[in-house]
Amino acid sequence: MGKNILHKIMILLLIVGFGVHNPALAAGNAKEDILKAEESVDEAIGYATEGNLSEAEKAYERFNKTWREIEEGIKAESATAYRDIESNMGKVVYAFTIKKQDQVLQALQNLKAVNVKVANGGYPKEAGFKKKDITLEEFILLLQNTKKEIKNEKRTQAISSIQKASDSWLSVEGIVVAQSAKVYSDSERDLVTIQAMLTANPPNYEKATQTIDNMVNYLTPLASKSEYTYWDAAMILIREGLEALLVVIALMSFVKKSGLTKGKGWIWSGVAAGLGVSLILALIVKFVISSGAFGNNNALIGGWTGVFAAVMLLYMSYWLHSQSNIADWNRYIREKSQTAVTTGRLVSLGILAFLAVFREGTETVLFYIGMASQIKLQSLLIGFLIGAAILGVLAYLLIIVGLKLPLRPFFMVSSVIVFYLCVKFTGMGIHSLQLAGLIPTTNSQNIPSIDFFALYPTWESTIPQVILVLGAVFIILFKRLKTKNVMTAAENN
Repeated sequence: MGKNILHKIMILLLIVGFGVHNPALAAGNAKEDILKAEESVDEAIGYATEGNLSEAEKAYERFNKTWREIEEGIKAESATAYRDIESNMGKVVYAFTIKKQDQVLQALQNLKAVNVKVANGGYPKEAGFKKKDITLEEFILLLQNTKKEIKNEKRTQAISSIQKASDSWLSVEGIVVAQSAKVYSDSERDLVTIQAMLTANPPNYEKATQTIDNMVNYLTPLASKSEYTYWDAAMILIREGLEALLVVIALMSFVKKSGLTKGKGWIWSGVAAGLGVSLILALIVKFVISSGAFGNNNALIGGWTGVFAAVMLLYMSYWLHSQSNIADWNRYIREKSQTAVTTGRLVSLGILAFLAVFREGTETVLFYIGMASQIKLQSLLIGFLIGAAILGVLAYLLIIVGLKLPLRPFFMVSSVIVFYLCVKFTGMGIHSLQLAGLIPTTNSQNIPSIDFFALYPTWESTIPQVILVLGAVFIILFKRLKTKNVMTAAENN
């Protein structure tokens, strides 16, 4: 009996102790916790006022450490308060990164104001926190948090933190790509690289830290831009639409050369479907679920779409190259004029057009949605129209040039362009699957990073691209050797 009472008392003490040390369960501790953490912010403000940013940053780090211990309690009491504190912390980190005293002081004072508001009960009590889209400053904060976990060699927490950053990338990629295509490409590459370094055995903490520092350095200048121009909006459409345009142009030129008029309908249907599905998906992400929640799925969709499109482009490239022989082409046209069995190929043209447009279209629409809050509606519409007009002119010129080419050069040029897109889509697709964590990543310093070919410094993405190139070279040499042997045999006879 006594033992049972003793056991109950011990369990009760454990529950009470757990509640006291777990802010999420300890009711009424949030105000006290934030007041205690606020002492470090006051110290940071004092140092920043004196111009001693180094000591100010150390004081802020003490606040950040305390915040990580109490944030669950704040989150449980008020989702709005939690978001405001996290947002202002991101601005503080950004201000310290650019090392400007006035901005550091202002950011710290804004953080203090939010903390005081929390302590005074200025936020409504609300449950059910849901993380919304984040700003670029908040994304940089996620990277800084990952760096802290790495410095402490907390591998599990660091992996979780960088995965959180990867999932949140969709919220900020539009802001990044609007200003720099290179920074956008570098960011996606480095996110994969950091995850690989942390999951390696043993983990490479030093290189991971260097890569995060590099990301923070090239992302920070982009975070200071508060408004975009119509040209920024135009360049997004031009950059993202060009690759899909090349695929569509190759398909349209082919059907015009072959006289398969029904093929135009299938291609345009594929283009329209790709645009429509892209728009619907992007609107769902924006208004139904958060970008952070969808980030991993976006990488999966982009990855699988890229891989499937690459397979179809590979087949098309091989077929176009095989038709460069005029006799083979004439035989193909003669067969198609005698039979109506062209539905399968026409459907494949539509599917390929859909995949190309869908892959690029989804990202383009998401980019526009991401930058919509930082650009005037008029500028956004003007930029979109300018981009569409430039793409239209390019399409017209390329189709006209393509139709004027003789058969053999036309098929040779088309096959090279389509094969290039095949190699690039392969790299992009596999890289997206790596970003989603579906395919492992093995980094190599011996592999260069080349955006033009979507070549990334990982073996998993590079080897398939190398195999494609070597396979193409082998097929070309084999066909030339075969043609030479046939000609030699004919001469001997």
